[in-house]
Amino acid sequence: MKQRLVVIGNGMAGMRTVEELLSAAPGKYDITVFGAEPYGNYNRIMLSSVLCGEKTIEDIVINNRQWYIGNGITLHAGENKAVSRIDRINRKVYAQDGTCAGYDRLLIATGSKAVIPLIPGNNLDGVISFRDIFDVNRMLSYTESHSKAVVLGGGLLGLEAANGLASRGMDVTVIHNHEILLNRQMDKQAGQMLQNELEQRGLKFKMAAKTQRLTGDENGHITAVHFEDGSQLECDLFIMAIGVRPNIALAQEAGIHCERGIVVNDTLQSFDPSIYAVGECIQHRGDTFGLVAPLFEQAKVCANHLSAHGAAEYITLPAATKLKVTGINLFSVGNFLDDESSESIHFTDLALGIYKKLVIKANNLIGAVLYGDTADGNWYQELLEKKAPISGIRDMLIFGKTYSALHGKKY
Repeated sequence: MKQRLVVIGNGMAGMRTVEELLSAAPGKYDITVFGAEPYGNYNRIMLSSVLCGEKTIEDIVINNRQWYIGNGITLHAGENKAVSRIDRINRKVYAQDGTCAGYDRLLIATGSKAVIPLIPGNNLDGVISFRDIFDVNRMLSYTESHSKAVVLGGGLLGLEAANGLASRGMDVTVIHNHEILLNRQMDKQAGQMLQNELEQRGLKFKMAAKTQRLTGDENGHITAVHFEDGSQLECDLFIMAIGVRPNIALAQEAGIHCERGIVVNDTLQSFDPSIYAVGECIQHRGDTFGLVAPLFEQAKVCANHLSAHGAAEYITLPAATKLKVTGINLFSVGNFLDDESSESIHFTDLALGIYKKLVIKANNLIGAVLYGDTADGNWYQELLEKKAPISGIRDMLIFGKTYSALHGKKY
């Protein structure tokens, strides 16, 4: 008799786990999936490509509804199908409309929620986050009838939103609380080169800015952003893109152990042995996650245990950062800020728009920032993950894999 697997969350992490499970142990489970959005599974990281017009919603669908039917998966999708309660004693979950499903194994993949800053006026019309298809459709409708957008957040998501809105013809200003764009991924030199290139494309920036409040018109629609320095910006669309937090409310209400995320072990199992969790909702060895690469690795390990093969362990590796803006090449991995215990190697060619920085500690590469030329990014990441000693190629390392292989010693 088949066991019952219920998956809460129809996003990329949960469905990649299901795909891996179907491959590893076809027929082991009767699978039921609950998703809060009225779609099949889609590629959330490509939403910025939809916003700027490079792709359509249909282009980013990973698994359409027919896929679920073809694999014998019961899909409950839509706002009223979002799970509202987990009954751990009786091993059942309940959706908002009362739909109930029993489980032998439960997989929680509820993802994350956008951080909403506590700024007066954050509830005005025209103030939105950038997380899903609904948000993208709202932004697209604004590009047809409004002209001035302000994006809060100079991180990956904020810059992708800003680029998309600008490509649709809006006047866009990015406000960032730090003096360096992508300050969690870029050093000052790379951040400035990125800002210069985006300014050439028409984006405006207000850096090291402290937002004080948002104000609106008599209809409750945003009209301006005010700053602590007394300045203000006209605005009829305000995008909040300052980060995400694990979506753990459902797990907390069910009494599942959580800290910043749902706490899981190296097999992606929660403190309840019948419940697993993957993706942006989890906390593993103190870390939470926001990039897709670790989510897919978690899916592989979790499926290994759900299929009862039970050999894999999840290990957090440094995740590389790339910006999804056409024509801009940047790559960042590991610890890119050198200190007294490390040293760095630089290469800069401003005429070609190329900057490279490698950080070395104890004969190992521990971090890299590349701007303009990212061809060797994956190689640097491999050296970093394997902790490969680089003494034999240290002098050639900055020039890349091909040059190092030709001129270096075996490392």
